[in-house]
Amino acid sequence: MPALIATWGVALVVLLLAQAAMRLLPYALEVWRDGAMSVGQQALFVGFVLFNAYAEGYRGFQKRFSPRVVARAFHLGRNPRPLHVLLALPYCMSLFHAKRRQQIVGWVFLVVLVLVIVLVRQLPQPWRGIVDGGVVVGLVWGIVSVVVLWIRGLRGDPPPVTDLPEDAPVSALSGPA
Repeated sequence: MPALIATWGVALVVLLLAQAAMRLLPYALEVWRDGAMSVGQQALFVGFVLFNAYAEGYRGFQKRFSPRVVARAFHLGRNPRPLHVLLALPYCMSLFHAKRRQQIVGWVFLVVLVLVIVLVRQLPQPWRGIVDGGVVVGLVWGIVSVVVLWIRGLRGDPPPVTDLPEDAPVSALSGPA
C-alpha cells in the first residue's frame, strides 16, 4: 500500500507537468513549422532551450523539485493520512504540511508562475514559441527526473525528506516504502 500511495502522488505531479508541456508544445513547434523565425531568432530559440534545460530542468527540477516531490510521496505512503492522500498533489509539492519556509517558497513560486504564464500568453509569435520551447524542455526534464527518482524509490532508495514540519514523525524521515 505505501508504494501505491507514493505512486498516486508522483502520478498526479507528472500528469500536471505533462499537461503543461502538451499545452505549450504546439506553440513551440509552430514557429519552426511556419518558418516564422529569422536566423537570429532561431539561434535565440536554441540558446533559450539550452539555458532552460540547465536552469529549469537540471537545477530547478532535477536538483530541487523532483527529489522533494518523490521524497514527500514516499513519506506519504509510509505515513498516510486520509486528507493528505486525497490532496496528494499539493502535499507532494510542499504546499502544505511542510516547513514554513518551504510552504512560502512553494506558494510564491506558484503565484509568480501564474503571472508569468499570463504575461507569456500575451507575447506574439515567434517570441511566445521561443519561451514555450525552453519551458517544454524544462518540463520534460522534470518529468523524466521525477520518474527516475520514483523508480529508485520503488527499488528502496527514495530521496530523503527534508522539509517536513517539526511535528512530523521522526521514524518517517528515512527507510524504504
